[in-house]
Amino acid sequence: MGSFVTDLTTRWRVARAAPGRGARSLVWQPHPRGVGSAHVGRRILGGTWHLTGQVVEGSDPWALKAPSLAFARALHGFGWLDDVMAVGDARARHAAQGWIAGWLRRYGRGRGPGWAPALAGRRLLRWLAHAPALLGDMDDRDQAAWFEAAYRHAGYLRRHARDAPAGLARMEAAVGLLYAGLVLEGMDGLREDATSVLAEGLRLDIAEDGGIASRNPEALLEMMTLLGWAVGALRDGGHEVPRALVWAQARAIPALRSLRHADGRLARFHGGSGGRDGQLDRVLAESGIRDRAEDGMAMGFLSVAHGRTSLIVDAAVPPRGEASASAHASTGAFELSSGAGPVIVSCGPGGAFGPDWHRAGRATAFHSTVEIEGASSSRIGPVEGGPGARYAPLIQGPTGVQVQRASKAGATTVILRHDGYARSHGLHHLRRLVLSTDGRRVQGEDALRAIGAADKDRFARVLDDGKPDGLTFHVRFHFHPDTSVELGMGGTAAAIELPTGETWVLRTGRPVSMRLDSSVHLDPARLSPRPAQQVVFTDRVLSYSATIDWTLTRTQEARDLPPSPAERPGRF
Repeated sequence: MGSFVTDLTTRWRVARAAPGRGARSLVWQPHPRGVGSAHVGRRILGGTWHLTGQVVEGSDPWALKAPSLAFARALHGFGWLDDVMAVGDARARHAAQGWIAGWLRRYGRGRGPGWAPALAGRRLLRWLAHAPALLGDMDDRDQAAWFEAAYRHAGYLRRHARDAPAGLARMEAAVGLLYAGLVLEGMDGLREDATSVLAEGLRLDIAEDGGIASRNPEALLEMMTLLGWAVGALRDGGHEVPRALVWAQARAIPALRSLRHADGRLARFHGGSGGRDGQLDRVLAESGIRDRAEDGMAMGFLSVAHGRTSLIVDAAVPPRGEASASAHASTGAFELSSGAGPVIVSCGPGGAFGPDWHRAGRATAFHSTVEIEGASSSRIGPVEGGPGARYAPLIQGPTGVQVQRASKAGATTVILRHDGYARSHGLHHLRRLVLSTDGRRVQGEDALRAIGAADKDRFARVLDDGKPDGLTFHVRFHFHPDTSVELGMGGTAAAIELPTGETWVLRTGRPVSMRLDSSVHLDPARLSPRPAQQVVFTDRVLSYSATIDWTLTRTQEARDLPPSPAERPGRF
């Protein structure tokens, strides 16, 4: 009954948004700003629709049986139009025209799952961004229907853009509305409405340090992508850019730049992947802002870069409440890239591959850090929220994270401590990472300690409760699937070879169990999880503390040493 009422309400709202009489034309022709992939576009033209980690075959997108609501929403959002239009030929253009016409016939009056304000904004933004190419040889009847729908979308978003959830969803609705105000004849009054929604949302969503509540680097990238579209379109159209938009960019772009590895990709934490190819570089370049976050601290991540090596550490408490819907128990975890090659990584977000992978990818064991007896430093709570907004927040995570950074001649040292295991085991995780200024060597030390009397009592109770031989803990190092890892020296060292021939060696400072184990790399752009490898150090906490120290050293340079994205002339 609830779904039926919701559908009727949506159709009534869309009907209310029907445009009145008047001209139907474009007053300004924008150029597409999306980072489309011609390869993906050709795959779509061939009938393969890969959205939200799921694949469905078929030539007519509106005849497909969507395997999930997320897939259906992505289909109706038309983000894939950037890929199809990137192919750049008449076949792609005519296919896009036909698919838009098909959508208008079936869903243009408010039916279907695509009328959430964020999806309506995303769809309208793509239609308008590609309008010059789409409308050129479109059938007159389809062109009239397109204009009718574009104006209807504009009216709908004018009333309901603020209804979208805060963050990325509201930005999608607002930027779609802004483009309508810039592109459609007679709709220039929408520009002020749209910039007002944008300014209000940015003030709430972008913190003083440039971060967002979810601490998801890719979500920040998507928001800055949309903000870049808005700022660029206003400037191209000869309009003043509101100060709130400029200030938001000035805060967030330095944070985003600090979350960029030497290989040009984003750090992969809290539900974020690396972003689409070329997306991050384009956002940074078009912003014109070259600053980085002060002291390398951005959105709770600490970034250190020396030589060809970048090191990014999750150095803050995890997100809370609704903002933690896709957050990971990754406190203290790090990633490392060398030149153009990722070396040590997080396994990544698993949501694209179903709920089981989504939950698994959030666990501490899927990150390069310390894990105690299969427990995570933050727990994943029960599912909350209504039918359309169900999420499982992180609970019982670290209440405090202390972090220090010091640079001296020859190295930069990061010291971090968190209490994520204090409640469950009475232990604090202390991590020390030292990156040499030539980028060739990382010294690490991972310690577990019961610090206060209450911690020692809790630790003793855990041992008394069936753990007479101590608590087993692991230090995990997940490697990118493009690397090759082998154990040597009697199982006391691991050699990690990159595709370029560059080699790193991982050793422990004292004898502990060291094994090579399977891992997985969760990349939403792939059809399935990729197999990978991890090295695991294992020891036991027998008293109130235990320490594993280790080194990671570059022993062989790349055969043909290309510059990393951060080293190229004119780098962004």
